[in-house]
Amino acid sequence: MSVIYILMAVSFVVALGFLIAFIWTIKSGQLDDDYTPSVRMLFDDELKNQTKSKS
Repeated sequence: MSVIYILMAVSFVVALGFLIAFIWTIKSGQLDDDYTPSVRMLFDDELKNQTKSKS
């Protein structure tokens, strides 16, 4: 029975760690831009063509 209490305490600490990491990533701004990465591959050729035409 004491193993259950130990496992509950460990799982609570792990869950708290993940919550702190999630809050830290939100506050540091890592999840701010969610649109650009999904369309970056669509505009990649245009950026390469613009740099070639400039040189």
